[in-house]
Amino acid sequence: MFSPVRVLAAAATLLVSQAVSADATTQAIEAALKQSMPTLKPESITPSKMPGLYEVIVGPKLFYTSADGKYVIQGSLIDVAAQEDLTEPRLMGARIAALKKVGDNKMITFKPKSHKYDLYVFTDIDCGYCRKLHSEIDQYLNEGIAVHYLFFPRAGEGSPSWDKAVSVWCAKDRPAALTKAKKGENVESKQCDNPVKEHMELGNALGAQGTPMLVTQKGSVLPGYVPAAQLGKLLARENGTPAAQATAKK
Repeated sequence: MFSPVRVLAAAATLLVSQAVSADATTQAIEAALKQSMPTLKPESITPSKMPGLYEVIVGPKLFYTSADGKYVIQGSLIDVAAQEDLTEPRLMGARIAALKKVGDNKMITFKPKSHKYDLYVFTDIDCGYCRKLHSEIDQYLNEGIAVHYLFFPRAGEGSPSWDKAVSVWCAKDRPAALTKAKKGENVESKQCDNPVKEHMELGNALGAQGTPMLVTQKGSVLPGYVPAAQLGKLLARENGTPAAQATAKK
């Protein structure tokens, strides 16, 4: 006859053993990766749903590795039977974590009266469609969308677009300065501590190929301008709310 105490003790021992084994594997992977890629700083190393394959998250990026860290795979892990992409949901979470790490205090935010959704927009002050999006900012706010701007001057550091971004950030009233710059008006040239380089690095890590690049609060990437009404419906579907509720009453 089995003793309940012995059964529980055996189960506890097994769990501890598994935890120690998993921790040892994680340490082995981290050591192997550090040796081959010294500057790599993983946010997490966890077992994937495929036996023997481990998921490594670095900022907003994700890749897979063998248990010894000697082999790396980049791409999507697909559950064929379920016809499900197992990688994208994890990437979405990594993108949002990276954005949260930057922090709202390092973004320029336009807030709606009735807040439903958050949208992160990588923008270039001199980009035509970026200007079109901002010229319709009230429409996005009417949809209940809070727009968080990050700078992505495509011409790079030292370019006029970069300098404008810095000047906007250093302005006393950043939202007003951004609106002015988006209209093609001159903004007083200023220098100060700014997050433009940090924004640019994150945009590149997210795979930005152009602007505007939109990232939803769930972590989906939308490459390009999306009209406010269409975006409201998309965000409603993504967040599991009826599309009719996405459009704010006017």
